[in-house]
Amino acid sequence: MGIHVLVFDDVFDTGLSAIVDTFETAAALAPRERPWAHGAGTLIGTRRKVRSHQGFGIPVAPLPRTRPDVVVVPAMGCKTPETIAAALTRPDIVDGCAALAAWARAGTLVTAACTATFVLGAAGLLDDRDATTTWWLAPFFRERFPKARLDDTQMLIESKRVVTAGTALAHLDLALWHVRRRSPALAESVARHLLYDARPSQSVYAMSDHLAHADPIVVRFERWARANLAGFSMAAAARAVGASERTIERRVRAVLGASPVSFVRDLRVEQAVHRLQTSDESLDEIAAAVGYGDGVTLRALLRAKTGRGVRELRRLW
Repeated sequence: MGIHVLVFDDVFDTGLSAIVDTFETAAALAPRERPWAHGAGTLIGTRRKVRSHQGFGIPVAPLPRTRPDVVVVPAMGCKTPETIAAALTRPDIVDGCAALAAWARAGTLVTAACTATFVLGAAGLLDDRDATTTWWLAPFFRERFPKARLDDTQMLIESKRVVTAGTALAHLDLALWHVRRRSPALAESVARHLLYDARPSQSVYAMSDHLAHADPIVVRFERWARANLAGFSMAAAARAVGASERTIERRVRAVLGASPVSFVRDLRVEQAVHRLQTSDESLDEIAAAVGYGDGVTLRALLRAKTGRGVRELRRLW
């Protein structure tokens, strides 16, 4: 049955293009003895007429009568919690959710990127599963799908035959993941032709202050913590914010899905990466500025959170 790409009206143009172009490139580069048999994938839709977010008409086939082996869902064009919530009530997406749920129960591998992860959540496919989503929508995702185990630092997560990929350009990561299942060598060749550099984590790109702005207490906590990374303590933060440590703990966990200490660690990583890329400070100097006693601890943390070493982070920009 091959790979089917489920396309909804208002699909994100870049996401759809990244998927089909990666698959088509795989077909062109595959060796004769091991061809990529899926072409650019079969585009399907719950409606006969589909237009992209930029207004281009997209030819789609109707939903198959028998379950697909693999389904890829590109992102919706909407970018805010309000527009995503409205899109999930549209009849075409409601019908798509029903089809995805039925296919998943029958054994289909279901995959999605960026805002399409919300479609999988609405279909009930992320309950009790590990998942990721685009980092700046993580608070809304946690609120809407509390049964999902969200890790928005990851670029791509596979969990019980459901695969989610992070932000918009993670469509390319997802498409290459599919190619890699067929042939790691072919995926490497496609990545080289596309000048793709692996991005194992979203955390190096995430702006922690953006994530914090869903709650006024979290906003105050974030601002104070950012200004006091070197001497941070929860007791001092509580006095500055005007809330108890327990309240801060509860509110930060509700918005960010992490403890205040973990959030501060992310702020330290963010600041350390910024200093690595914009200054000539040594790692020990940067460690002291963000609240660590030595560069060894910071080096290990940067590797764990970003998937990159210090030299690689310095070269990124």
